[in-house]
Amino acid sequence: MKQVELYGRVRYAVKIQGMSRREAARLFGIDRRTVDKMLAFSTPPGYRRKKAPNRPKLDPFVGIIDQILEDDTKRLKKQRHTSKRIFERLRDEYGFAGGITIVKDYVFAARQRQREMYVPLSHSPGHAQADFGEADAVIGGIQCRAHYFVMSLPHSDACFVCAYPAATTEAWLDGHNRAFSFFGGIPKSILYDNDKVLVARILPDGTRQRTRAFSGLQSHYLFEDRYGRPAKGNDKGNVEGIVGFARRNFMVPVPQFESWDAFNAHLEEQCRKRQRDVLRGERESIGARLVRDQDVLADLPPVLFDACDRQATRVSSLSLVRYRNNDYSVPVAFGHQDVWVRSYVHEVIIGCASEEIARHPRSYDREDLIFNPIHYLPLLGKKVGALDQAAPLVGWDLPDVFVTLRRLLEARMGKPGKREYVQVLSVRPEMS
Repeated sequence: MKQVELYGRVRYAVKIQGMSRREAARLFGIDRRTVDKMLAFSTPPGYRRKKAPNRPKLDPFVGIIDQILEDDTKRLKKQRHTSKRIFERLRDEYGFAGGITIVKDYVFAARQRQREMYVPLSHSPGHAQADFGEADAVIGGIQCRAHYFVMSLPHSDACFVCAYPAATTEAWLDGHNRAFSFFGGIPKSILYDNDKVLVARILPDGTRQRTRAFSGLQSHYLFEDRYGRPAKGNDKGNVEGIVGFARRNFMVPVPQFESWDAFNAHLEEQCRKRQRDVLRGERESIGARLVRDQDVLADLPPVLFDACDRQATRVSSLSLVRYRNNDYSVPVAFGHQDVWVRSYVHEVIIGCASEEIARHPRSYDREDLIFNPIHYLPLLGKKVGALDQAAPLVGWDLPDVFVTLRRLLEARMGKPGKREYVQVLSVRPEMS
């Protein structure tokens, strides 16, 4: 502070009172050259380097360091050179005789210069971005990893969040259905990353070849799909930011709900509450700006898209159909036949030709067996010897009266009693 005050006193004495520079230097006890600097600057200008410092030990190796850093940009982040590794290579391979500190300082400055800069963007109403995030949750008393779908409208910063057991094809499709219903219309365009659920292949000219399921969704709702550059999350920075915001604000502490539906009802309510917020740099709330988005959204079609993954497969000799590494049972009458599978978020439907033949709760485990005991009763009627070891019957919760019935039938009829017991189960499928 004294130095700034001294600047003012010296400048006032010379420029206003007419004191000579020599006299000012003597009176204030400073060098004549200091007086000249004070007259040139109204406040202390700070230290000014006239030329770059000499680095006689490092300068001959600067080109090598720059080349190493340039080559690293084409490699995995976890396999790039550290400052210490660059120093070791300079010392061992090129005869560098300096210390590690000067190398670290140069590498730090060089990496600062390499960091990417971004242009602030403005967003017109009616366009969207979509992505998935991950967070831990407790559903039905079981801790699991929730994969949550996020769609945002960058113009208004409105968002929709919905959680699923996995970021599967059907989750992407169902997320779009729910988001469009939440916003009350269909955006003009949606910006994505290059997720394999959406993009089957990036062609040499940069165009994306959509997957069959996503092509059906786009054809149903008729929005324009756009894609960011591979590994460039900043291309859709709005939704990336909301993915993090939702995790920090909607899912801390770890959410605990009895079902996925209850969890998603909570997330939807949080999205609605957020619409009252006024974000930094804005004068209107998110909800007020959302009205402009909604004014240009396209109308929803009469029916939502059938949000399922479709596959064709074949029934095994165990009357099982494999889907996503899990096996689901079908009636034994369809053994070895070609069937189709429609997988929804919480349900798997199996059919043959135009007929639906089985329906199961969706399993997200690996190598799981999902049986319906009714499917195997016709076969057990012929192979009653397998009744006691039949895996599909394990855990089948039947009333105690059936246990008594089987004991009485076997006591009276012997082995044929088992067959009679199976026939009784076959005529009461509602007991399953």
